[in-house]
Amino acid sequence: MEKENENTSETNNKEKTLNDENKPKSEKKEELTPEDKLQETEDKLIRSYAELENQRRRYEKEKDEAYEFGGMALAKECLNLTDNLERSKLSIINDESLEKNNKEKIIEHLDIIYKDILSIFKKNQIEEISSLGEKLDPNKHQAMLEIEDAEKEQGTVIQEIQKGFTLKGRLLRPSLVGVSKKPQKNEEKQQKKDKN
Repeated sequence: MEKENENTSETNNKEKTLNDENKPKSEKKEELTPEDKLQETEDKLIRSYAELENQRRRYEKEKDEAYEFGGMALAKECLNLTDNLERSKLSIINDESLEKNNKEKIIEHLDIIYKDILSIFKKNQIEEISSLGEKLDPNKHQAMLEIEDAEKEQGTVIQEIQKGFTLKGRLLRPSLVGVSKKPQKNEEKQQKKDKN
């Protein structure tokens, strides 16, 4: 009789173990102790708080950048004013139909306007990129042409086609420049012409 009870009890234990293994995970979670549940809830709360804090920092950074660099589009458009003033000045200088006295007065007025615009730019932290005599830097220069020059080191900016500007240290527009290259020997030039 005792053996039957032991066998029955062993069978019941095996069935119980099999039933536990077959139970869905959701039922197993319900069997967590209150301390485990509290720990799990605490972990979720900490993660949620961290996520909210990260999102707050991200929005704060975006807001600051929008405030700081929001005028970038307007600043780019204003650069056209400086370009047009420089072109007007060159046009007047090259105009042979104007008298010398008139040219000088017009150029003087254009220079005053140009300096005022640069002053306004400087107040708003828009600064010119100095280029002439520097090594070509792809972060602030855009090479438009190469000019043979035996005196200058290769890759040195020797001509500025269009001035570049930065806004609070961030590139607004690169300088369009001409850079030096070593002159080719006559034989090399002839060979290139023959190939073409």
